[in-house]
Order: sequence, then C-alpha cells, then structure tokens
Amino acid sequence: MALATLVYTIIEAPGRGWTATGSLMGFAVAGVLLVAFVWWEQRTPHPMLDVERKRIIDLAMRNRLPVASLFRSWAEAGGLFSYGPNSIESYRRLAIYADKIFKGAKPADLPVEEPTKYELVINLKTAKALGLTIPQSLVVRADELIQ
Repeated sequence: MALATLVYTIIEAPGRGWTATGSLMGFAVAGVLLVAFVWWEQRTPHPMLDVERKRIIDLAMRNRLPVASLFRSWAEAGGLFSYGPNSIESYRRLAIYADKIFKGAKPADLPVEEPTKYELVINLKTAKALGLTIPQSLVVRADELIQ
C-alpha cells in the first residue's frame, strides 16, 4: 500500500505540482504507511523484509547449511555468499530517475532499466566454519572476500 501510494503520488505530482497539498499529503501518507509496515514486520513471526536475516543465518549455521542471497548484507551477516545487483549503483540509478521525474519527465515515458553492475561477495569465514572449500576460480572473481 505504501509503495502504491508513493508511485501514484510520483505519477500525479507533476500535473498537480510537487508542493500542492495533494502531492504533499500523498508523500506523507506513503511515509506513514511505510513506517507502519516496517514496525509491523518487526513484530510478526514471518516478516517479508529481511529484518530476520541474522536469525535465519544463525539457524542455518547451527544446522550446517550454507545461505546464499541476492543481497551483500546477508553475506556480511554470515551467509556463505551473495550475488546480485550492486545496491549503491541501483540507488544511483534510482536518484537519476527521480531527478528526471522531478524535472517534469513522465514516468510512463522513461525506459525500464535493468541492473548493469552485479557483485559477488564470498564469506570465507563462513565457508571455513561449514568445512567448504571455495574454488580458486570463484575466489578470484569475487568483488569482495570476507575473511
């Protein structure tokens, strides 16, 4: 709901004006809904966000199971590896999109972009704890190694 409200507001705001009451209210409602969603997710047993990342990784490690993810934060938290879009680069691209929209571009006219930079993060400490040997050919391709 928060995302839908935010997207709708971004699409409609250029026509109404970014500082129009309706636009500001749309952004405020989206913000409140997002905060409420995160608050609720942290208190539910099966969250949709990765707020339970550390707990999942700890459970996997106790059962000697490797964890792989799209997000480097999982490898940094003890997962075996992550391979996915570079978050920083994705946020930069998002900022460029937002800038174009704020300058008057219609979101429907903007092309859909896919990530162009992917990163491989390998947690060698986790590999050692699990008794796994990571092939050297993979180690040399890693963007980051966690010792």
